[in-house]
Amino acid sequence: MRTFPLPVRVLLVNQFGVNTGFYLLIPYLATHMTEDLGLSAALVGVVLGVRNLSQQGLFLLGGTAADRLGVRGVIIAGCGVRAVGFGLFALGDSAGVLLAAAVLSGVAGALFNPAVRAYIAVETPPERRAEAFALFSVYAQTGALVGPVLGSVLLLVDFRLSATVAAGIFALLTVVQALVLPARAVPPAPSSVFADIKACLTNRPFMVFTLSAAGVFTLQNQLYLVLPFEANRATGWAGSVAGVFVLSTVVTLIGQVRVTRALKDASRQRTIACGLLVMGLGFLAPALSYLWPALSVPAVAVAVLGLAVGTMIAQPFVYELVPAFGAERVTGTYFGVFYLVSGAAAAVTTVLVGWVSDVGGWWACLVCAAVGVLCAVTTRIPERTATCATS
Repeated sequence: MRTFPLPVRVLLVNQFGVNTGFYLLIPYLATHMTEDLGLSAALVGVVLGVRNLSQQGLFLLGGTAADRLGVRGVIIAGCGVRAVGFGLFALGDSAGVLLAAAVLSGVAGALFNPAVRAYIAVETPPERRAEAFALFSVYAQTGALVGPVLGSVLLLVDFRLSATVAAGIFALLTVVQALVLPARAVPPAPSSVFADIKACLTNRPFMVFTLSAAGVFTLQNQLYLVLPFEANRATGWAGSVAGVFVLSTVVTLIGQVRVTRALKDASRQRTIACGLLVMGLGFLAPALSYLWPALSVPAVAVAVLGLAVGTMIAQPFVYELVPAFGAERVTGTYFGVFYLVSGAAAAVTTVLVGWVSDVGGWWACLVCAAVGVLCAVTTRIPERTATCATS
């Protein structure tokens, strides 16, 4: 970590804090609204859906704002807005206040997520971008592990205390970034926002890459859908779901930087395709376990390991190559379009996976395997579009 520029080091710590604060609160929000506030399941679904839509739908806004206003200001604004949003979760018990909190917390994520990645991509030397994003994943995973544990302890007192602590974490991050994170000069834009977005959307290699990389996010989402279901089926114990997350997190923390360093000289195209294949083919194990139920538990472990290892192989290089398709001045816009398009594709595919799950769990596993293979095959990154080494 010490070998990276100061902005990168700050943003690594920032991502640990962001995920700690987020997972401290969000996993327990639905239970709080139903059991503590007595809200209907339908209204809870609306609140959670609004939060997700506010974030996913506005990634493009966050990316273009980072290019036009400067990444530092957008990151700081995003953390500040989320502090306010989480503070409202602590204060509010009416539907209106909860919806406002959901919108603000979603908008915050839409602001700082593309901006953070754009800042890291620009500040890190091209030959070390993948390693920087590997470390970024480690800090993010650590926060995702610490957050729920801290949240469960705070819930022994009160949900409002959890929300207040989460808001306090984001407020602290806002102050630290304002004091420490260096500003970058923002050159005048030679074209309009719409022209930049159109350039992204009409960049065929970039769009093919984005749709292919959506497989990474689609399969990662199955950590919350297919794999918990399979773990519960294999063991008959609801608590086994926690083991899925612990195994995935521990493997990532131990192996992420090592895997990225080992692959730093490999072809980016082949590496990402290999990662997608490993992610997808791992789901064949639980599919086959429907024929041999005695192997269900090790089959779930194989799928979890395949998902974790495949993500370690592919994801840092995916983030490394996003800015390689356009000029540096529109890095934020490219990340915004990437998140918007790949997120939408992942959402549609996850709906399909959920639908076939009602037909049979083995069908869902086969669909996941097919997604991994298809996205690996369609991963095409012409070398002329990449400004970093691809082989």
